[in-house]
Amino acid sequence: DEATDPSVSEENWECIQRFCEQVNAATEGPWFALRLLAHKIQSPQEGEALHALTVLETCVNNCGDRFHSEMAKFRFLNELIKVLSPKYYGIWSSEKVKSRVTEVIFSWTVWFPQEVKIQDAYQMLKKQGIVKEDPKLPEDKILPPPSPRPQNSIFDTDEEKSKLLARLLRSSRPADLQAANRLIQSAVKEEQEKSAQVSRRVNTIREVSENVRRMDEFLESYRRGELSPGDQESLQALLQRCERLRPLLFRLASEAVPDEEALAEVLQANDQLSWALGQYRQAVASQ
Repeated sequence: DEATDPSVSEENWECIQRFCEQVNAATEGPWFALRLLAHKIQSPQEGEALHALTVLETCVNNCGDRFHSEMAKFRFLNELIKVLSPKYYGIWSSEKVKSRVTEVIFSWTVWFPQEVKIQDAYQMLKKQGIVKEDPKLPEDKILPPPSPRPQNSIFDTDEEKSKLLARLLRSSRPADLQAANRLIQSAVKEEQEKSAQVSRRVNTIREVSENVRRMDEFLESYRRGELSPGDQESLQALLQRCERLRPLLFRLASEAVPDEEALAEVLQANDQLSWALGQYRQAVASQ
């Protein structure tokens, strides 16, 4: 109540800090805290709701994995959505409160990409037209890093960047905080690009394996003279797909050069594809 007192214009950081300490100390701290915060964020008093959102963001920064896990459940996310939805409290929530709630949920989609329910909740708000466009996060706002942080994060593999980030975050200078935020955003973008590369590689290798298997089956039927006209058309379509995969494998190989294991997987897939195309030429094209 003290930390969200609407009669006080400034944040009571001493109370907020004590609240975070109690959340961390109690076994059911995150669960109880989020129930209380949801009630305060839904308050018709703008000041109380805004203070509660500040407490929420401070908890996200200071209360660790247990808090993150609890806040990423639909049970709590739905309470935030009610503040925005015209079917619930959105009809009387102030624009300032709704803007902050939108900003909070959007920031979580950036910093907790592994939490599918947060992503789903935000996309639902966009589909329903409740959120028209992504909010622009202020540069001096330090958002919490994903928890748990993905393995092989840029900050795990680049010691210099890790040290620089730690130094910037310890600073109280606004310019250093802005620099820290830009560094984190750059790292997240880099990790998202790496994740997209891995996804492309895995999907392409899987497609190559499936196409090679089907090619082998078709050619076996062809050699026995059991290939129907429909199967012959399917074989031609399969051949075209296999040929389109070759340049894609070359691009994936160039991307995977720094990672010997990934490069070996791509080269193995390329060998399989080359073998399948060779078998086609030997069995069909030669005739």
